[in-house]
Amino acid sequence: MADQSATSRDPWLDNAKMALILLVVVGHAWELLPSDGPRGQLYDFLYLWHMPAFVLISGYLSRGFEYAPKRMWQLVRTLVVPYIVFEAALALFRLWVGGERLQDLFTDPHFPLWYLPALVVWRLLTPLFRPLWGGVIVAAGVSVAGGFIDGEMSQLMDIARILGFLPFFVLGLKATPEMLGWLRGRFPAAVGLGVLGVLWLLAGSLDHWADVAYLYYRPYDYLEASNITVMLTRLMVVTAGMVGAVAFLTLVPRWNGWFARMGSATLIVYLFHGFAVKGLEYAGFSDWVDGHTWLGLMAATLSGVAITLGLAAPPVRRLLQHVVDPFGTAEKEVREAVGLAVVVQEQEEGPDEAPADAHQGALAGR
Repeated sequence: MADQSATSRDPWLDNAKMALILLVVVGHAWELLPSDGPRGQLYDFLYLWHMPAFVLISGYLSRGFEYAPKRMWQLVRTLVVPYIVFEAALALFRLWVGGERLQDLFTDPHFPLWYLPALVVWRLLTPLFRPLWGGVIVAAGVSVAGGFIDGEMSQLMDIARILGFLPFFVLGLKATPEMLGWLRGRFPAAVGLGVLGVLWLLAGSLDHWADVAYLYYRPYDYLEASNITVMLTRLMVVTAGMVGAVAFLTLVPRWNGWFARMGSATLIVYLFHGFAVKGLEYAGFSDWVDGHTWLGLMAATLSGVAITLGLAAPPVRRLLQHVVDPFGTAEKEVREAVGLAVVVQEQEEGPDEAPADAHQGALAGR
């Protein structure tokens, strides 16, 4: 969910980010539907590749991370602070509105906040994996080994899932603009469409070769199979996630339209959509769906799309950005105040009396 600077935005990446966050919200809306209904194969197909693609993009946009004070503060400001704020807010929402019992606050992330501590861990590992030869293979080994973490221990910051998705983040770290350029064109798109078609068939038989728990990268304690079986199945799921993520990227358009311009709001959508999805659940959406299976699928899908586009709409995201990044808002206001003060001082002193460096300070403040 890292954002590019306004001057270097790539509409292709913005379209990919916006499409993926939309699929994340739709997928969470589908979780309100019965698993044995019409959502079945659609859900399994989506979860085979859409989160791997989301993590891959996050890795690609995190390539510049380093252990520098500015980068570390950015990590705290854009991930740690929002996690603390929204973990508390979502917990209170689930307690007061939904009547749910609170879990271990801050150490066991509430739905769907696991991704924020995951990004913190992955970015801290970035300087280690970025130059590492064979880093994707090493990360795949970590993913397989991570499944052996004790089920209770894995609840600590959802560490089993963090390690499980690591290969996709490292794959993004290893990608270059030139590599991604190979994915653009009609022939790659045709191949990508074929790959997704194969994954659709695999999703239809998921119960025969895996289990939905593998798509969540849960510890092996939740699965009844031998160690060899769970490790090989994990590798198969990781491989499917990688090829599916790349296949999706071949289908992303390069149009720089309204959809791409919403690509800067992915973190806002991610942080706030949990309240909307939980609100649907508390309003009895799941009970209503029991008698309206296909209509329920359409309603859940349209609700996910509406939630995403509503939260990413320019007026909404400008307002919510202050909640998501309060320190960034404060820093911007301070810079603007300093810049304004310098401009006022220049006007009072007059053009001939202004200090030589005052104009530089005003420009820097803006």
